[in-house]
Amino acid sequence: MRNLSKSKLLSHRQCPKRLWLELNRPDLAEISAATQLAFDFGHEVGDVARKLYDPAGEGVLIDAQRDGFAAAFAQSRKLLASSQPIFEAGFVAEGALAFADVLLPATQDGKRVWRMIEVKSSTAVKDYHRDDIAIQAFIARSAGVPLASIALAHVDSSWQYQGDGDYRGLLVEHVMTREAFARSDDVQSWIEAAQHTALEQSEPDLRTGAHCTSPFICGFIDHCRAQEPTAEHPVQWLPHPTNVLKNYVARHAVTDMRDVPDRLLSRQQLRVKEQTLAGKAFFDAEGAAKDLGKHALPAIFLDFETIQFAVPRWQGTRPYAQIPFQFSVHRLEPDGTLTATGFVDLSGDDPSEPIARALIAACGECEPIFAYSAGFEKARISELAARLEELSAPLLAIHERIVDLLPIAKGRYYHPSQQGSWSIKKVLPAIAPDLSYGDLAGVNHGTGALVAYLEAVKPETTPQRKAEIEEQLRAYCALDTLAMVRLWRFFGGARATGT
Repeated sequence: MRNLSKSKLLSHRQCPKRLWLELNRPDLAEISAATQLAFDFGHEVGDVARKLYDPAGEGVLIDAQRDGFAAAFAQSRKLLASSQPIFEAGFVAEGALAFADVLLPATQDGKRVWRMIEVKSSTAVKDYHRDDIAIQAFIARSAGVPLASIALAHVDSSWQYQGDGDYRGLLVEHVMTREAFARSDDVQSWIEAAQHTALEQSEPDLRTGAHCTSPFICGFIDHCRAQEPTAEHPVQWLPHPTNVLKNYVARHAVTDMRDVPDRLLSRQQLRVKEQTLAGKAFFDAEGAAKDLGKHALPAIFLDFETIQFAVPRWQGTRPYAQIPFQFSVHRLEPDGTLTATGFVDLSGDDPSEPIARALIAACGECEPIFAYSAGFEKARISELAARLEELSAPLLAIHERIVDLLPIAKGRYYHPSQQGSWSIKKVLPAIAPDLSYGDLAGVNHGTGALVAYLEAVKPETTPQRKAEIEEQLRAYCALDTLAMVRLWRFFGGARATGT
């Protein structure tokens, strides 16, 4: 019997097939850029947590990857007799193993006991965290750790960084001792079930479903879907499913939207179903032109790219705040002339003031400003205005001029190739097939832009590589605004072309 790690037990809790594949076919997993980014955020929060819980630097960090599991377990047992904080202490018992983020020494009734804290980069306690804590407590106690309490510490998204490397207040603790200790029988049953799955000779026969993305997106989802019959019109293309629809689909094992009763569908879902089954696009050209007719040329088209950090780097910012570091602007004149400009800051310094000043200069004074899913751009501008008092008035004036193209797209247009999505990357190929995000080098999606920024600002990144990244970022962001121009012209008909 192999000892299963806490992460493997949580994988089994999500889906037994996921655990089996992790053990037997890890090569099939596809780790997305977003997932890797979450891992990186977790490591960064963990580094800060060690400094917060051990400001004097007296603790010991155990490195199982460097020294091996056996050595890590032995060192952990030895350190339990000390009075030092221990980080990443490892314990094995009952067929399972786990590593504790933080162990702090305490005294209870004259005896040495320990307080355990599990550190998470999330901004709230999640349901799966409760399973995590229960497993952690069970393994530690079963291994003989005199555990007095266990808590979960997560990032406080309302906390504001004041600078100088002072991160006191970044984490907020929730004591979960009673709950975790009371679930020992549950954890033991989870371990037994997971061990049974681990011994199976073949891959469990389980269908894909909602569990594939909750609480995490499974890296094996494409592998599992490839094993199942592909519906001609997948029910997953129906946007924003209600619980009633989800329950119907699950209860009747529906895979094709043609088998979903119309009475269960919203107006938007019904349109998706009807146009998909007909294989034809829906376009209310008159309505779209009327929507756009309220706004005269010249017009500006705006898109932001943003960076966020679990651990804030710049004074006055909060965890996971979306901070713009780049924008693209296209300007369309009444005669059809189109010009483009943009801004990108890869200095590694807070880009807020430079981008705000450049934005004010690029957006004119009274032209309508179009964005796609404009709530994002409006929120970022409001945040900049709140932080930059001297620029607040012109920023808020820009905010008031923004017009959202997404409601027009949703209300007036749908093509079956969109597969139930109105993201600009789905709408653009139907309207302007000559433009493609797939043709872009390097950066071709939002998470990719964030990852590219993080690489560009690293001290070890060469000037040549930074220049290459900047070029890729400019091309990607410019395509977003050019895409909006093409959508605007398409929806506006002849009036929008300047003819």
